[in-house]
Parts: sequence; structure tokens; C-alpha cells
Amino acid sequence: MEREVEKLNPICEKLNIQYPIIQGGMGNVSNAELASAISNAGGMGTIGAGTMSPEEVEKLIIATKGMTDKPFAVNVPLTVASNVKEILKLLIKHKVEAVSLSAGNPAPYIPKLKENGLKVICVVASVYHAKKAEAAGADILVAEGYEAAGLNSPYETTTMVLLPQVSRSVTIPVIAAGGIADGGGLAAAFALGAQGVQMGTRFIATKEAPFHEIYKTSLVEADDTKTLIVGRTTGKIRRIYNTPYAQKLIQLERKGVTPEEFLTHTSEDHHILGAVKGDLENGFINSGQIAGAINDVPSVKELLENIMKEAKETVSLLNERLK
Repeated sequence: MEREVEKLNPICEKLNIQYPIIQGGMGNVSNAELASAISNAGGMGTIGAGTMSPEEVEKLIIATKGMTDKPFAVNVPLTVASNVKEILKLLIKHKVEAVSLSAGNPAPYIPKLKENGLKVICVVASVYHAKKAEAAGADILVAEGYEAAGLNSPYETTTMVLLPQVSRSVTIPVIAAGGIADGGGLAAAFALGAQGVQMGTRFIATKEAPFHEIYKTSLVEADDTKTLIVGRTTGKIRRIYNTPYAQKLIQLERKGVTPEEFLTHTSEDHHILGAVKGDLENGFINSGQIAGAINDVPSVKELLENIMKEAKETVSLLNERLK
């Protein structure tokens, strides 16, 4: 009966999932283990194409399919990914249920994807881009606020400000992203017009996530001031955890660094060094501002069940307070 109630949610219906919770794309540190665990637990796991070659993306798709028979998505950052058209052909070939398009104009790609049965999710950071994505045929929007980890919008609009404006400006379902890690965040997103949430940082600190223990420990130990923004001077804005390497990036910007040099220092190789190898002197780790609210490392199943339970308790409490 519980599943039938949750199926009334438009995100659950469109994506054929149990809970209205999806995983954010994690670039080249994406992995089948975490994505499949999220899908198996009732959410929608996501693997990110990042800067991987089409061959690498295909291996990741096949590996994920080998670990789950539930729907999952692939995130394709359009201005970052190598050979976008080839990667999108792979999604069609392997009948991936959904594609998340970010960091670029999705309009040229949407018709072909929809013709082949994929649900198209577009990540936006402004009302203007939300309207454009809807007009281009997107099925679902992710309104991502400035709190989020990784590559970020130059608009620097927070989730609480962005989400209600996007929700009012479109008719298709909206997912909130940035600053969400628990049931209270899910309930707040619903109150502001969302029908679901996307989380990235919170999923790092789970048992199934095959990231370095230093990464997970850093998130659990974080306070509310532990993330920072780099890249403003180069137009390549990114939110990361405040580590020794993050401070090196800050110093590079202070001295003056070209966009090309900055991209070299924030390449996926440095991301992998931090997230997978645990080398915080030579690599960085992405982190959203919500890291300060993370205090444990549960299984993905426990996390999703607790989020849904907390969200319902929060709504009940609000109903009492509003009487």
C-alpha cells in the first residue's frame, strides 16, 4: 500500500521508481556500485559521463545493468563530456531509462532521445533556462541551487530562492537539488514546489559508496563552513571541500591563473586523486554545503527509508503547527 501511495508522485510515475529521490551525476568518479544500490533501494541511481570516453561510459552502463534491473540514469554534461553524440547513442542502444543533461544547451538532443523512449531530465539554474528546457521537450527539470557540490552556476542563486520561482514558471515536474540530505530537506522542497529531490554529497557518505574513507570521514566531521567556492576569477565555478589542495587553488587564483590553467588543476584526474585515492594534498573532493548536516554513514537503503520517514514526520508536525 505504501508503494501505491508513493507512486502518485509524478516523479515516481515518470521514472518508475519507488521514492522521489535521485542521485546527482558525479563525473568521472561515478560507479556502478553506488548507482545500482540507490536504484535497488527505490530511488534512481545515476552514473555520470564526465569526461569519460564513450567506451568507458558503455562499460559503466553495462556494469550498472549487471547490478540492478531497476531504472537508472546517465548524466551527460554537454560542454564537458567527450563526444556527446556517441554517448547519447549508447544510452539509446542500451535502453537506459533516463538521461540527465547539464552544463549546456539540451534542445538539440531532446527530440532524438524522446523518440527512443528515454525520459529527459534537464538541470537548470535559472527561470529562463527552465522555460527553455520545457519548451524543448524536457520531461523533468532539476532546479539546482548554489549550495550544490561540484560545477556550479555563475548566477549563485540558492535553492530556496530558485526552486519556487522555477516551479511556478513551468508545468512539468521539478526536482530540487542543492542543500538536501534528509527528510526535512525533502519536505521543504515539496513545500517550495518540487516533486522530488536530487542528492549528491549525502550519497557519498553511505556504506555502498566506493570512495576513500578519508572522503567519507571528512563529510561526517564537516561543520557548516567547511566548503568553499573556487574558480570565480576564471568563470569555472566549483564548490569543493576545504582541503590543502583547495587552498592551493585559492592561491593560484590570487596570483592570477588563466581559465585553461585552472581547468588543468581541477581536472578529473585531480578529482579522482581526492575522492578515490584520498590524496587531499594533490586532489580535491566535491562537497555541497549540506556536508555540515551529515553525521553518519548508513546503507543506501537505510538512508532512503529514513528520509521518507522523516519527511512524513515533518509534514505531520507542520500540520500540527499550522492548526
